[in-house]
Amino acid sequence: MYTIDNEEIKYLVENLTFKEKVDRSLELLGEAYDKYGDNLVVANSLGKDSSVVWHLAKRVNPNIRGFIVTTRFKPKETVRFMNRMTKDYPELRVFKNDVEIEEKLYERDPDRCCYLLKVEPTRRAIEEMNVKCWVTGLRCTEGRTRTDFREVEERDRGLIKLNPILLWYEREIWQYLALNGVPVNPLYNLGYRSLGCEPCTRISTGKDERAGRWVGTGKEGGECGIHTQPLKVTSVKISY
Repeated sequence: MYTIDNEEIKYLVENLTFKEKVDRSLELLGEAYDKYGDNLVVANSLGKDSSVVWHLAKRVNPNIRGFIVTTRFKPKETVRFMNRMTKDYPELRVFKNDVEIEEKLYERDPDRCCYLLKVEPTRRAIEEMNVKCWVTGLRCTEGRTRTDFREVEERDRGLIKLNPILLWYEREIWQYLALNGVPVNPLYNLGYRSLGCEPCTRISTGKDERAGRWVGTGKEGGECGIHTQPLKVTSVKISY
């Protein structure tokens, strides 16, 4: 497994070729699958980056499992795309939280809304699927909140987090999708660059891909919480 610091990450992002990045991602996934086997599971957000990671993982081993966390506020295009993916890949499990919440909680307290509807079902997915290593589509070039991640992390004791496309540029994501004919969420055809729940996502043309997320709140361009909150918790109280 690779262990590198911020300066090395910056150098690799800027200097590795597209093919070298693809090979590196496949190597990371291959090493992790060799170590964790069926306890390696891919988190699929139904976005472009997850589509790349899912395709890469299936190149490593077609039996690799995955999970999707969905909410009651997902756009209809995302729901249709999710249904297509789960039909094609029944090894993708869907998790959601149907708990009753306050009306328009996403406006008054988006952190709590994300915690209830995204973080909690992610924790349940990891527990129920007996995950030892979860794979994400995080990229350090995606936005201001994603510059301190590593390709291999252990933010929760006993739970490895693998970010195999951490070094990729946005243009390289689209290059891979096009070259391999990978289907993507149709919302990208409307101009979105980062996808989330319908009330909290806008089309943005700024440099930051995530600038359209949670616009007008303290979370603008930020995170829902699954990459910043503990996911393996027993008696520890999670704050939001």
